[in-house]
Amino acid sequence: MDFKEAVESRRSIRKYTDQKVEREKIEEIVRLASFSPSWKNVQATSFVVVEDEEIKSNIAADCVLGFEYNTKTMNRAAALAIVTVKHGLSGFEKDGSFSTSKEDRWEVFDAGIATQTFCLAAHEQGIGTCVLGIFDEAKVREVLGLSDDTVVAAIVTLGYAEKAPAMPPRKSVDELLTIV
Repeated sequence: MDFKEAVESRRSIRKYTDQKVEREKIEEIVRLASFSPSWKNVQATSFVVVEDEEIKSNIAADCVLGFEYNTKTMNRAAALAIVTVKHGLSGFEKDGSFSTSKEDRWEVFDAGIATQTFCLAAHEQGIGTCVLGIFDEAKVREVLGLSDDTVVAAIVTLGYAEKAPAMPPRKSVDELLTIV
């Protein structure tokens, strides 16, 4: 699959088969995501993959702020990839001061780049993903035993798609592009 095909054919998958995702594929997806650019190459983004059914169910039930659609999607997935960022690196100088007016928000930008790369790499491996943003960060950190300086940027569901959904409408280039 070439880049254009990967970008044009990737969809958010919310219904999965019961098939587990092979460890080798998960490792290759993370390896490819490791090539994502980051602020001053700090590489602060990492992934905690949850395959354990009890932990996955706990996150799905107790960490989604009552948003049941995410609960269903998580419970259907073979695994969850918790996208994390070590706080205090992306967007910061060595003395701890902010480098830009974006302050600490740059770390989530870096996590977004890595998450997109992760999802495209998964798609290339035949693995479906869906990026979820409605969750209680503190509860997810507690369930996984993550340190307080770990930012939970996103939760990505992983699994083999039950079916590929149709392409939703896209805005035209004319609507998206301004050249000055």
